Order: sequence, then structure tokens, then C-alpha cells
Amino acid sequence: QVQLVESGGGLVQPGGSLRLSCAASGFPFSSYYMTWYRQAPGKERELVATITTTGSSTGYLGSVKGRFTISRDNAKKTVYLQMNNLKPEDTAVYYCSVHYYRTYWGQGTQVTVSS
Repeated sequence: QVQLVESGGGLVQPGGSLRLSCAASGFPFSSYYMTWYRQAPGKERELVATITTTGSSTGYLGSVKGRFTISRDNAKKTVYLQMNNLKPEDTAVYYCSVHYYRTYWGQGTQVTVSS
């Protein structure tokens, strides 16, 4: 079965960095786009970044462009989200996702940006 397991979240001060990882299994990872979403308290889930199968193309939410970088390692079946210059408004639960016949989600990892 499809499994997505996120890790790397935590508490960081404004301006700091975190690297999220999502380990995938149960589907042909290298053949599917991967996407990071986030959901802040009281807000709808929003798409943060997406990456094509080879990593040759990426897309970002406007507010994270230039600060976040999505990447993938197909050999390790892992997708990453490097987050730099974090801001309090980046505080949210971050989820990785894949659409493989239907949409699958990981359990999420909490990112809190606060001084």
C-alpha cells in the first residue's frame, strides 16, 4: 500500500531553516509528480511546491518562491523541501502528497516559526 512518511519539522526562529523529507513506498515513485502542501490552524490546506518525475521542473506558492526549494531523489524514493528564511506565517503542518489513482497524504510534520 502507498505510504508517505514526513520528517524534519520542528521549532525554528524567524530567518532560520529546516529541511523536510518525505519517504515514499508502495507505488512507482519515479513515475509520479510529488507535491508538498501545508495547513495552518483555521486555514485551508494549500499547495506549497510540486516537482515533476525527474525533477526537471518545479512550481511554488508565490509566498515561498525564492525561499523554499523542492527536490527529489528517485533512488531513495524521497522528496525534500528545503525551507530557508522562514517566517512566522510559514507555521503549519506540512504534508507530502501523490496522486496515484487517488490522492494519498502523509501524516504531516509540524513546522513552527517563532521567536
